[in-house]
Amino acid sequence: MSELNQLITEQLSLFIMGFAFVIILLAIVLIVQGTKIRKMRRRYEAMMTGNGVEDLENLLIDLKNQGDMLEEGQHEHKAMIEAAQAKIRGMKSKVSLKRYNAFGERGNDLSFSLAILDDNRNGIVLTSLHNRENSYIYSKPLENGESPYSLSPEEKEVIALALQQS
Repeated sequence: MSELNQLITEQLSLFIMGFAFVIILLAIVLIVQGTKIRKMRRRYEAMMTGNGVEDLENLLIDLKNQGDMLEEGQHEHKAMIEAAQAKIRGMKSKVSLKRYNAFGERGNDLSFSLAILDDNRNGIVLTSLHNRENSYIYSKPLENGESPYSLSPEEKEVIALALQQS
């Protein structure tokens, strides 16, 4: 033990300088950490002022509630858009018209066929046959681009023209 005491007394100045160095190093780390904490506290106080919230937990809960409400609104909007798209697909938006002379020499191009279809190829074909004495109008329903009634070449042509529209 006396040898250890002798070693410590001989190297006492080195021990003191080593401990002083460690203390100075720890003091520097303490100052740096204190500065960082002050900056963080200033940012936290700046964030929390003016919104009536006293702590971060309440702020996060409020933000979560707002996010949930926005998500519900988004789901409602998505459902409305999907309903509108389905309704638009069912609207009769493909229209084609062809005028022609149905009776050759005895008339003008006063006869016509009109096709009105939706995106599902459902709709009607209206045909008007006109001559000097009479005028006839026919309506034929269409499902998937086909009719249960026989179609004239002009009617088939206006259906094809309507289906070509985008």
